[in-house]
Amino acid sequence: MEIFVNIVLLIVGMALLIKGADFFVEGSSNIARALRIPSLIIGLTLVSIGTSAPELSVSVTASIQGSGDLSFGNVIGSNIFNVLIVVGASALIHPLAVEKDMFKFDLPIYLGICVILFFFAMFGSSDYQLSLWESIIIFILFFIYMAFLVIRGLKNSRKTFKEEKENVQNNEEIKKENAKLSENNTFFLKLKNLWEHKPWWLNLILIAIGLAGIIFGGNFVVDSASFLAIQFGMSEALVGLTIVSVGTSLPELVTSMVASKKGENDIAVGNAIGSCIFNIVLILGLSSTIRPMSINFESIIDIICMFISGLLIFIFAIRAKKIVRWQGLTMVILYIGYLSYIIGRHYF
Repeated sequence: MEIFVNIVLLIVGMALLIKGADFFVEGSSNIARALRIPSLIIGLTLVSIGTSAPELSVSVTASIQGSGDLSFGNVIGSNIFNVLIVVGASALIHPLAVEKDMFKFDLPIYLGICVILFFFAMFGSSDYQLSLWESIIIFILFFIYMAFLVIRGLKNSRKTFKEEKENVQNNEEIKKENAKLSENNTFFLKLKNLWEHKPWWLNLILIAIGLAGIIFGGNFVVDSASFLAIQFGMSEALVGLTIVSVGTSLPELVTSMVASKKGENDIAVGNAIGSCIFNIVLILGLSSTIRPMSINFESIIDIICMFISGLLIFIFAIRAKKIVRWQGLTMVILYIGYLSYIIGRHYF
């Protein structure tokens, strides 16, 4: 009976994730356009932090309870999933354009943070452990990165506002559409106009509903999937790298795939990379500050795999500035190979 209940919760969680992500992407992209903020910045901040909420909840709770293996495995496993599956699956739906800013700032920042984590784990004050001071340094990087994003967003929004103001002034089609709406001032046209051109408060409601669906859906999926996995005798570390990391990354997967389907490539890519950065500097930094984490040699290999997966996006997109379908398929296949490796090393 208990197994049946968890299967039902798993299905309900999936449904909440899908619809919640749909509302969340729509509201976020509308606000981005209304505030003249580039979608890339929205994807890297609001969307990525929102969809990282399940990872934050799981990792902090695990750290407080002394389950460091689960917390660390959740972060590293989620990042590898985000890059290889989230970006890869999104590229399979629609080729993803990778903006210049992503090459110039965010991907190098992510790869640099991976190197810092590897250095702390291998050669820090305590070998194979994140000490308190190292954890605090990683956590401080979160505030530095957020400040950088805000400054960058303000700079880009001024430029976008100026360009859009010039376009609106010269756009006769918009003027004709507004005139037509004023002439046909019926109730149904008002509703249609309200939905197509949502005011800020309605977009905020969509974001709130979407975020609630993402968080509750993610929690349902993680709790039920973890329960089902433990029935098969999986270790805490393996559960963190597989079931929990995949479960907590489902919001990123669904959000990016929905964004890709809607043509919001900046949100699709920015959400995945932004979540990877926040997973380390915010979630891992905070969790390891609460309780220093021990890291074994297998975890070092996982950190290396995490770095290589991030480097792969850079290599794939460096020429054409986009990730095409065959590259997305390659990334998905590589994740299946990584998953087979971590399961094999546990049982054999």
